[in-house]
Amino acid sequence: MVTIRPRTPADDSALARLLEEMQAHDGVPCPPGETILRTLASLPAGVTILVAETDRLVGFAAFSAIYPGPGLASGLFLKELFVTKKSRQSGIGSALMRAVAAFAVEHGHTRVDWTAARGNTRLLGYYEELGAIRQEDRVFFRLTGAALAGLAGKP
Repeated sequence: MVTIRPRTPADDSALARLLEEMQAHDGVPCPPGETILRTLASLPAGVTILVAETDRLVGFAAFSAIYPGPGLASGLFLKELFVTKKSRQSGIGSALMRAVAAFAVEHGHTRVDWTAARGNTRLLGYYEELGAIRQEDRVFFRLTGAALAGLAGKP
């Protein structure tokens, strides 16, 4: 049985381990555990993290409200959805997605947006099975590092 609920500060140590596992899964560098804990303790306003719990935390969804969208309505941007390797294919990801959708509806948001790796056809198919529609007319951009600092005038 899985329970989906909002993250509490008491979850942060276990959530930090999930974030480390996610970074390893994605093959990207991860800051030290104490940095992750410090970041979790000072999340920006508007960030919501739902956790999936069985006998331990096994997944999470992190999202924020966005505005404006179609019809000048608000929505959610799902930044991360992650389930531990041992718990995948057990419905936990779908439970998290249902909880994000319920949160959106309960808070008056009209949509949930997210990105997915183009090359992960299994994941893309999963999202389509949930009823999501690919937005092929959009291109995802990112400013980071020197480009971000340069544009900010802070080289």
